[in-house]
Amino acid sequence: MNEDEKRRLHSQLWKVADELRGRMDADDFRDYILGFVFLKYLSGKVEKYAAELLATEGDIAYAECDPAGEEVAAIRKDCLERLGYFLAPDQLFGVLVRRAGDGEFVLDAIKDTLTAIKDSTIGYESEEEFIHLFEDMDLDNTKLGRTADKRNALIGQVIAHLDGIDFRSGQGDVLGDAYEYLIGQFASGAGKKAGEFYTPARVSTLLAKLVGHGRDKIRAAYDPTCGSGSLLLRVGQEAEVGNFYGQELNRTTYNLARMNMLLHDIHYRRFDIRQGDTLEDPRIDRDRRFDAIVANPPFSAKWKGNENPLNANDERFARYGRIAPPTKADYAFVQHMIHHLADNGTAAVILPHGVLFRGAAEGVIREYILRDLNVLDAVIGLPANLFYGTTIPVCVLVLKTCREQDGNVFFIDAGRDFEKAGKQNTLTPDHVHRIVETWAARRDVDRYARVVPLPEIAENGFNLNIPRYVDTFEQEEKVDLAAVAEDLRSLDREAADADREITGFCEELGISPPFKIGQG
Repeated sequence: MNEDEKRRLHSQLWKVADELRGRMDADDFRDYILGFVFLKYLSGKVEKYAAELLATEGDIAYAECDPAGEEVAAIRKDCLERLGYFLAPDQLFGVLVRRAGDGEFVLDAIKDTLTAIKDSTIGYESEEEFIHLFEDMDLDNTKLGRTADKRNALIGQVIAHLDGIDFRSGQGDVLGDAYEYLIGQFASGAGKKAGEFYTPARVSTLLAKLVGHGRDKIRAAYDPTCGSGSLLLRVGQEAEVGNFYGQELNRTTYNLARMNMLLHDIHYRRFDIRQGDTLEDPRIDRDRRFDAIVANPPFSAKWKGNENPLNANDERFARYGRIAPPTKADYAFVQHMIHHLADNGTAAVILPHGVLFRGAAEGVIREYILRDLNVLDAVIGLPANLFYGTTIPVCVLVLKTCREQDGNVFFIDAGRDFEKAGKQNTLTPDHVHRIVETWAARRDVDRYARVVPLPEIAENGFNLNIPRYVDTFEQEEKVDLAAVAEDLRSLDREAADADREITGFCEELGISPPFKIGQG
């Protein structure tokens, strides 16, 4: 799909969203639009797979099959094994659209279809990936219409518009791109809440390139604060990932992540996304280790810290000597990631600049990471105002368990490299390329990057504030004060000549000049 086709598709999708935008806020109508896009995708997968199975039976369309017939029973069994879920012929997206177009009341049929998808997985391997997946699509919500008939009419319009959009070019990739586009659009209107589910695309690409650099294959990738799953999926664009793992606290966002995985044709057996508090209730096996870890944790989030006595003995935190403060969980996420990093693994995490220099418990943890673990490979400063909902500048910490150069830390100051995109700043592909290539080369670049030996960092009290190590000061041109003084005297002479000329004109006209000579 070329860029023009992509823009056309995005425009069509946003027009569908217009059906709902005037009725509810971004958080609400996001769930319906993304949910129906996902339903269309699931329906298309079943219909395509059923067509392959029916090919030997002659010219039989799955949509025309008897839901209670033997062919459908056989297809159901194969679908649950291959796809992980099932839709009967009368539950297909296109069938529901046709019924709505014929004036039928289809609201209940859509509800039944959403329930049927979930129920079809019960007792099967895919049950965990589909449970509660559609719980945010409340079709009885009065924001959709004050009466059932009005809700039915609106939903009928929405699914009809979606049915008219051709997603067939590239199948999963196109739908996955469309889903990512919609998530980004909703994030731009969600303000502060956007950070809960969305990392800007170019920042995601940067992290993915850092952890995927030099790798063709990654056995397992993990995001402990996975949001909508976009960051994990970016890793899959940089290397062939065997399995994806993630955990997300927010229930709605957790559902988005699972949908996002499936929409990008990640088989249900290849991802494991859990819901819960990563720090207080980690759901991913504590003994599991990952080749690549990426994260954009909530900045300076609150957590129980040492208020929970179990944290002092938790193997993720115990050896550092101090627990991250309850008001700032940043280092708790870093410790969690280090714990799960495999031998020869790489992690990249986005954090506020405060983690580089704050003292007390965070200073103790930072020193242990540098001096005892020696896993901090690089500190990369990024521009301010990259993220929705906050204007602060951020940094990326790159962590490695098996470092090629273990006696130093590489600092990059990319804080001045950005473009304006509306109210936000954004990285360009060139900015991302420059950061990654500089990091990979690990060579000093004047006013941009520097390799700093650990003893120098120790002399600075293990403070990692980037300006201590990368001097971005640009010498201003010297000013010739004598020349400036002569220019001012010349301007004074020219002004006096102009005053005399104006006074002469006024005398010829017989009027008083507007000033006295020398006071103009």
